[in-house]
Amino acid sequence: MPRWLVRILWGLVVALPAGTLLLWWLGSLPEESHPEVGRVVFGNVPDPLVALFYVASAVFLGAFAYFFAVRAKNWARGAAEKRAGQWWRRVRELERGLSQRSVLERADAGLMHAMIYYGFLVLFLGTVTLELDHIAPTGLKFLEGRVYQGYSAILDVAGLVFLGGLAWAAVRRYLIRPWRIRSKSRPEDAVILAVLAVVGVSGFLVEAARIAVDGRPVFETWSFVGYALSGFVPEGSASAIHQGLWLTHVAAFLAMLVIIPTTKLRHMFTAPLNMALSPRERPKGAMREMPNLMEATGVETIGAAKVAEFTWKQLLDTDACTICGRCTSVCPANQTGKPLDPREIILKLGEVAARTGSPAVTPPVGFDAAITVTSDSVFERITAEELWACTACRACDEVCPVDIEILDKILDMRRYLTLMEGDFPPELGNTFISLENSSNPYSMSQQNRADWTAELDFPVKRLGEAGVTAEYLYWVGCAGSFDDRNRKVTVSTARLLHEAGVDFAILGPQELCTGDPARRAGNEYVFQQLALQNVKTLNDLGVTKVITQCPHCFNTLGNEYPSLGGEYRVMHHSEVLMDLVQEGKIKPKGGNGQTVTFHDPCYLGRHNDVFAAPRGVLQAVGDVVEMPRNGTNSFCCGAGGARMWMEEHTGKKVNVERAEEAVATGADVIATGCPFCLVMLDDGVKEIGANVQVKDLAMLLAERSLD
Repeated sequence: MPRWLVRILWGLVVALPAGTLLLWWLGSLPEESHPEVGRVVFGNVPDPLVALFYVASAVFLGAFAYFFAVRAKNWARGAAEKRAGQWWRRVRELERGLSQRSVLERADAGLMHAMIYYGFLVLFLGTVTLELDHIAPTGLKFLEGRVYQGYSAILDVAGLVFLGGLAWAAVRRYLIRPWRIRSKSRPEDAVILAVLAVVGVSGFLVEAARIAVDGRPVFETWSFVGYALSGFVPEGSASAIHQGLWLTHVAAFLAMLVIIPTTKLRHMFTAPLNMALSPRERPKGAMREMPNLMEATGVETIGAAKVAEFTWKQLLDTDACTICGRCTSVCPANQTGKPLDPREIILKLGEVAARTGSPAVTPPVGFDAAITVTSDSVFERITAEELWACTACRACDEVCPVDIEILDKILDMRRYLTLMEGDFPPELGNTFISLENSSNPYSMSQQNRADWTAELDFPVKRLGEAGVTAEYLYWVGCAGSFDDRNRKVTVSTARLLHEAGVDFAILGPQELCTGDPARRAGNEYVFQQLALQNVKTLNDLGVTKVITQCPHCFNTLGNEYPSLGGEYRVMHHSEVLMDLVQEGKIKPKGGNGQTVTFHDPCYLGRHNDVFAAPRGVLQAVGDVVEMPRNGTNSFCCGAGGARMWMEEHTGKKVNVERAEEAVATGADVIATGCPFCLVMLDDGVKEIGANVQVKDLAMLLAERSLD
C-alpha cells in the first residue's frame, strides 16, 4: 500500500500528542482575555483541571492515531496494487465523500447521516476556532462582540442539528428497524450513539452552566439553547455544576477518541480515504489482471484465499464499510433467496483479516464470540455457495456510497476455488470442457458459426479470405451464432448494417468465444487460452473496429483484451444502430402505437455506462415505458457471472423476478440488448404465463425499417 500513508499515520502517533502539548504551552503565553462581549476559554476551570485536559487529550490522541496506524499495518499485509496518478479524479472522489453527496443519493438515511456529520463538523470547527482564539496574542483575538455572538448562534444550531440526527438514527435503528439495519445492530451501536449524544448534550449543559456562572449576561442570548437552559441552573451551585459537567464533556470526548478507530465509526476517516483511492487505470468492467498462465513459471497460487492474497486496497475496503446494507438491498441473488449477501463478504473478509493481524485489531463490526477463526483463510467464514450465487451484475459496487469493490473479491475467490481447489458447480465442468474442446460453451462445431448467413439475401464477407477487407468486424458471439433465438438478432443486425451501407465482415469459424464465461467462473487458464488466440487472429487481420450485439463480448473485447495486446474500438450494436438512425441511413416507419420496456443488460449498463443508445433506438420504433428498476439501478436477468451455465436450485429464479417486473409495466414488448437477457427474460415470461413478446432492439428496428 502507499508507504506515505503508513508513514503519516505512524507520524501522527507522535505529532498529535506533541501538538496538543504545544497548544497548552501556547495558550499560557497571552494574558487571559476578559472581553465585554465574549467568554474566557477556561473560565471557572481550575488550572489543575486544565492541565489534566491537555495531558489526557495528548495521551488519547496518541492512542487514536496508534489504533489507526495498526489498522494500516493490517491493510499492508495485502498484495500490491497500483492506485497512483489520476489526481483530479481522486480529488473529486474525496470531495464526493467529504461533502456527503454519495450518502445523500438515498435521501432518507442520507439526510440523517448528513445531519450528524455536518453538525459534528461545525462543532469541531467551532472548537478549533476557539482554540485558535485562545492561543492568539491579546491584540489578535477575534471572538469578541458580534463575531462571538454569531459564532455562538451557529454552534447552537449545529448542536441541535447534530442531536437531531442522532435521535433520527436511534429511532431508525431501534424503532423503525429496517432489516438491513436490524440484522447488523450490535451493542457497539448503542455505545456509539450514547457517547455522541453525551458529547452533544453535555456541550449544551456546560454552555448553560457557564452562562449561569457569568450571571446570564444579555449578549449570551445568542447562545439561545444554552441561555434558555441556564435559567434552570441554581445560582449558588452553578460553579460546581459547571465544573462537573465540563469534566463529563471532556470524558465523553476522550471516549469518542477511542471509539472512532475501534468501532465502525472509523468510517468517518476510512470512507473518504477509500473513495480518494478508488480511481484506477483498469476499466470498471474488467477483472483484475493475471500473469500469462500460458508462459508464467513459479505461480504458486491463483486467485485469493488467504488475507495476504487480497490487495491492500481490498483490505482497506473492509474498514471503510459503513455496514449500511445498500449492497445487500440491490443484490439479485440475495433478493431472490440465495445465500449471497455482499455485505457479509466484506465483513467476513474484514473479520478474518482483523483477527489474524499482528497485532489483532477489532473487526469491522462486532461478531459472535462463538465464531472462531483459526487461520488467515477467508474460507473459514465464506462458503463456496455464497460465491457461486453471484451474477457479477455489479449492482453492489455501483450502489456503495464509499466505493467498496465487492465484485473483485468474489471473482478473485472464484479463481482460487476453480483453479486451486476444483470446487465449482458440476454444470460448469461441462462448460469448461466445451470451451476447451469446441471453443464455445454450446459444444457446437466451429464450422457452423456462420450458418446463419444462409438466411440472408446478400453475401457476408469473411475476414481471412483472399482480398477481403472491411471497416468493421461484426463479432457475432457464441449465442448469436448457435442459439436459435439469438440467431434472429444476428440476422436482423446484419440486415440493418447492410441496408445502411456499413462495410462489415465476420470471422466465421475463426471467431472463438471471448472467454468471458470461463473468466467469470474463475477459470483464468481457459480464458487466456481463448483470449490470446482471438487477439492473435484480430491483430493478424488488422482489425481496428468491432461491432457486437453481446454486452459480455463488448466488455471483454473492449476492457480486458487491451491488457493482452488487443486494442480495438468496440461498439455495441445499439450504439451503431442509434447513430445510423440519427444519420438517416436507417429510416424506421414510425411508431405503431406499441409500448416497449427496456431491460438494461448489466454488462452494457453498469459495467460500461451505455444507457442512452438502446433507448435512442427504441424511441424510434415505439413508446418506451421504464421499469421501476432501470438504468444504473436495473435488476439483473440472472445470467451474468457464468450463471447462464449454472442451474438455480435455491429461492426464486432471478429471471422470473425480473420478468414479473417487466410484465407489470403493461408494455407490449420487452426489449433487450443482450443474448443472455433475451433467453432469460423469454424463459421468465413463459414461466409466469404472460402473453408478452421478448425481442432484441435490433429485431424491433428491423421490423419497422425493413419489413
